[in-house]
Amino acid sequence: MATPVISQDPLYQMLRHDDISGFNKARDDGQTVHLAGCDLRGLDLRTINLSGLDLTDAYFRGADLRGIDFRGCCLDGASLAEARISGCYFPADISPQEILLSVTHGTRLRHSQGQ
Repeated sequence: MATPVISQDPLYQMLRHDDISGFNKARDDGQTVHLAGCDLRGLDLRTINLSGLDLTDAYFRGADLRGIDFRGCCLDGASLAEARISGCYFPADISPQEILLSVTHGTRLRHSQGQ
């Protein structure tokens, strides 16, 4: 397992500074962001638009993910340890048991959609 990355990507830095609306606007304006392997622990991401992003190996420990739509995202190797996930949509090929194991024990998700 790789160590989660603190990226210098400007959109990632918006997330680190709690600017979710700025992140969403930048994405709507066509800017790209690379979040694979990034450290997203403890962030409040409730209103974020992650549509179609590669979140491979992303680290969401303790993050507030309530209501996020992860359908269409690649979550292979992502960790949801202690994350708040009520109301989330997950890709259909990730079982509820696997999601629960990731939230409660920090296991990495197995998901290859979008690769």
